[in-house]
Amino acid sequence: MKKNLEEVLTKMDMDYGGLMSDDSRHYMEVNIGRYAEKMGYTDVKQAYDEVNALILLRKPVKGMKVRIDGRTFIDYASFDSGLVVPGFVARKTRWHHRPFVPKDSMILNFN
Repeated sequence: MKKNLEEVLTKMDMDYGGLMSDDSRHYMEVNIGRYAEKMGYTDVKQAYDEVNALILLRKPVKGMKVRIDGRTFIDYASFDSGLVVPGFVARKTRWHHRPFVPKDSMILNFN
């Protein structure tokens, strides 16, 4: 499953890489389980069905926005690409990651 999870995260990174920024207050959520299901990885879908990756955005997207306290993201990790996931997800991969340090307040963008 580790390889499948890494493939799902790689695909997310490829699909959203053009939108990502390392140091942003604006972000959107992408459900890891649903993304895995689209790719045919039912094992990853079952394990991470209610888990979201964060895409830190270069600029806000059109749509509703909600301010979220940055302390919400305790034990989140950031990969070198800029993709942010909960710490337990990052620890399941073989990739280098570092603790995610959010802004005091973050802005969730819905599109």
